[in-house]
Amino acid sequence: MSSPYRPVADVIRQRRSIRKFSPERVDSLLVRELVALACLAPAPHRSRPWRFIHVTSETSRLALADAMSDSWLSDLAAEKRSVIEVDRLIKRSRAQMLDAPALLLACFVLDESREWPDDRRRTAERDMFVQSLGAALQNLLLAAVERGVAGYLKGAPLFCADAIRSALALDADIHPAFLVLLGYAEPGFEPPRRAQADVDDYLTRR
Repeated sequence: MSSPYRPVADVIRQRRSIRKFSPERVDSLLVRELVALACLAPAPHRSRPWRFIHVTSETSRLALADAMSDSWLSDLAAEKRSVIEVDRLIKRSRAQMLDAPALLLACFVLDESREWPDDRRRTAERDMFVQSLGAALQNLLLAAVERGVAGYLKGAPLFCADAIRSALALDADIHPAFLVLLGYAEPGFEPPRRAQADVDDYLTRR
């Protein structure tokens, strides 16, 4: 009997950031399964620094969208963007958050980090935990692809962490980092062709 699972290399190649979803909902049990696999990622000091908030209620989605929109609106105004461009960007971002079949807020905590006495090592320590969250998110996205679920990441929470904590009543030690938007690809949607990477552009020897 053949295995229902595909070689990991095939799943990696198939993963794309898909932003056009069908209305079909993503089951909460499937979301839990994906988060469980995310939590198998490597992490510093044998820690488990990842925290995922499954934003399921309309009230929480609206609060999150409002907080992030207000924060981004302030940033865009400081850049002196045109009113038309600002309106277009804010509307698109809000629609993404409100319409995604499943919405996760990916965060990290530093309670198991080491308290170095100097800024250089404290910065490096924090970087290790942020990178560990990236590994967890890659686990989640690849597991989603294997199960026929599409998705993509939005890094906007990194720019408005305080606003998000306030909107969702999160503890001060929770650090919002990414939104994970998941769903089933809209029928017939094909992502743009991805250019082949030349490994020599990214790999060197010394």
